[in-house]
Amino acid sequence: MTITTCIFDAYGTLFDVTAAAREAASEPGNEALSEIWPKLAADWRAKQLQYTWLRAITGEHTDFWTVTQNGLDWALEASGLTDPTLRERLLQLYWQLSAYPEVPAMLAALKEVGVNAAILSNGSPDMLQGAVTSAQLDDLLDESLSVESVGIFKPADVVYQLVLDRYGCTVDQVLFVSSNGWDAAAARGFGFNVAWVNRAGDPIDRLGHGPDHILTDLTSIPALAKGQS
Repeated sequence: MTITTCIFDAYGTLFDVTAAAREAASEPGNEALSEIWPKLAADWRAKQLQYTWLRAITGEHTDFWTVTQNGLDWALEASGLTDPTLRERLLQLYWQLSAYPEVPAMLAALKEVGVNAAILSNGSPDMLQGAVTSAQLDDLLDESLSVESVGIFKPADVVYQLVLDRYGCTVDQVLFVSSNGWDAAAARGFGFNVAWVNRAGDPIDRLGHGPDHILTDLTSIPALAKGQS
């Protein structure tokens, strides 16, 4: 088995989805958010994901930016926050999410061993480009593959097929990396080699397919890719 291509989920895997709420909470004028930002961030992420799954099931697709705004609106209302300026600031910061600290060196190491490195995400192309550029990862990633080209969110098989179509590889040549247990399970069911980045120490999702590797961060990804070459 030769790993030729390493594919990363974006939000929660390369980029810290809690960063927008955390950064907004530290800014003057956002004192109402300072004590509850972890709850807001968790609610926002949960609704964002739930809405992608529901839209995939019902066939009512919309772009990820709309889903992200809808999820935030639910989270803000749940926390009793009504300031439109805060809403706009949170959305602005979502386009500039911080990458996890180990990401740049990890991607650079992948390039050194000649492995393709790309994103496969629910994110819309402009959102992904904004995050990649803000985190200064443009030169370290080959590209960002978005579900917008097929019109349905993960975990639909047609999304994972985008990798094979783009790179002309087989499933056993792909190392798929995600922080989402459901995404890792779906990718493993599709046939990819899968590394689940379990930063929170969560239990494995009971979805019939376990990951090949369970990691606490992304540091060891180049070694995994090289070791399976």
